[in-house]
Amino acid sequence: MAGAEFETPELSEHIEVPELVEGTMEHITCFVAKPEHQTDLGFPGEKVENWKEVAIDKMGDLLSRYRSFQVFMDACVKCGSCTDKCHYFLGTQDPKNMPVGRQDLLRKVYRRYFTFAGKYFPKLVGAVDLSEEIIDDWYSYFHQCSQCRRCSVFCPYGIDTAEISMAAREILDSIGVGQKYCNEIIGKVHKIGNNLGLPGPAILDTLEGLEEDVYEEDEVAVKYPLDVKGADILLVTPSADFFAEPHVDGLIGYGKVFHEAGVSWTLSTKASEAGNFGMFIGSYENMRRVSLRIREAALELGVKRIVFGECGHAWRIAYSFLNTLAGPFDFLDPDYPVPQHICEFTLNEIEKGTLEFDKSENDDMSITFHDSCNVARASRMGDTPGGQFEIPRKVIKAVVNNYHDMEWDTIHERTFCCGGGGGLLTDDLMEVRVKGAKPRMSAFKNVMEEKGVTHLAAICAICKSQFTKVLPYYGMDMFQIVSVHQLVSNAIVLNRKTPPEEAPGYGEDDDE
Repeated sequence: MAGAEFETPELSEHIEVPELVEGTMEHITCFVAKPEHQTDLGFPGEKVENWKEVAIDKMGDLLSRYRSFQVFMDACVKCGSCTDKCHYFLGTQDPKNMPVGRQDLLRKVYRRYFTFAGKYFPKLVGAVDLSEEIIDDWYSYFHQCSQCRRCSVFCPYGIDTAEISMAAREILDSIGVGQKYCNEIIGKVHKIGNNLGLPGPAILDTLEGLEEDVYEEDEVAVKYPLDVKGADILLVTPSADFFAEPHVDGLIGYGKVFHEAGVSWTLSTKASEAGNFGMFIGSYENMRRVSLRIREAALELGVKRIVFGECGHAWRIAYSFLNTLAGPFDFLDPDYPVPQHICEFTLNEIEKGTLEFDKSENDDMSITFHDSCNVARASRMGDTPGGQFEIPRKVIKAVVNNYHDMEWDTIHERTFCCGGGGGLLTDDLMEVRVKGAKPRMSAFKNVMEEKGVTHLAAICAICKSQFTKVLPYYGMDMFQIVSVHQLVSNAIVLNRKTPPEEAPGYGEDDDE
């Protein structure tokens, strides 16, 4: 791409294991959090003087709290199964971006201070003292991991590199060396309720604008309500849905589905963010604080159900952790899952016959689907195993005539990451993001050439934001990424007509 300060990798038909090139990404580092970004989250504002002791103590604390962490530190036998599975290694050739190489940045320190052999025979087991150089390596390379877990799918011992990356980031935060992007965002959620710092009036103005746009196009008064007490459903969606493309088109689709289903629903200013970046930095405490906003909003509004919009890591936290982070949710209707994904809701309505579609409205596109990492490898949808793969595809196929999957070894649980997850969706890491996107871009290009696919659909806000930025680097168009519920919105037939008095702005020009 013109103007880039790095060379965009060439796409290839097949994934090839690159030659090792030491240190190709050691120059990459992300902006360090300002003091207020640290203290707002309960961490030291700046690097503490006794950082070495604090870091070792924090590692010991994590080892004592999370048994899996110690198992992952001890279990690796250097078998090589993970070496070519990471999209960042495939795109950068840096051996420290091999999952095992990145793990070992932490493992060699663990061995030095927490194993018998490392304490007394360090050279024998590759144990080293913690140093400034190692801290720098941690900060650089553990922010070149999107915590996608693809390597874990292929690890014969089930080592979870994502948990190791989370642990390393939490240790860095504990000594006052946090990442600006993640920590600033988490602070905004604590103070305002969403990642983007959007105040309630701005959200309300956006929703009223959507009502006007939909009415102008369809002449049906589809409502996008905010803070409505007594509504049946609380929709919790990523804040990108309130303004960014293609996210907002997905939000329009949610509203149309709810309208046709005849259910009452609402958004919340308090819980105006589905995303939870506390997971990215490994902080259970911050994950819980963010999750509690959803519980508080559900109680205050008196809803019966909670439905999550299109966001990958938000769904992972909702599905896997919400009940333990902020539960119990025994005040909700027990007839419905807690929580429920918007794709589940939409498919249920499709199967009930509530929704009618005109598939030809999407005939200008031929679609493939990107399985987002946290949905594919860390959650489920519906009542059957594999629902997280089948349910979104069933929704897509219900609203389009032209659909084709990418190659089998790049989808489902083997899916390649978009390259921007795990707290990497920041411009100071653009080189990492572009190079990490290479495997997914290769698979997308292949299905474009072989099947005539034109657009890539996704149900993750980060994936959609990432692809709008990296597609042009590979000679593609940023508008080739679409929301699943954007496709639903295009095809849905609005049969539930509304009286004129429900139209946006009705009566505002009256003289009385």
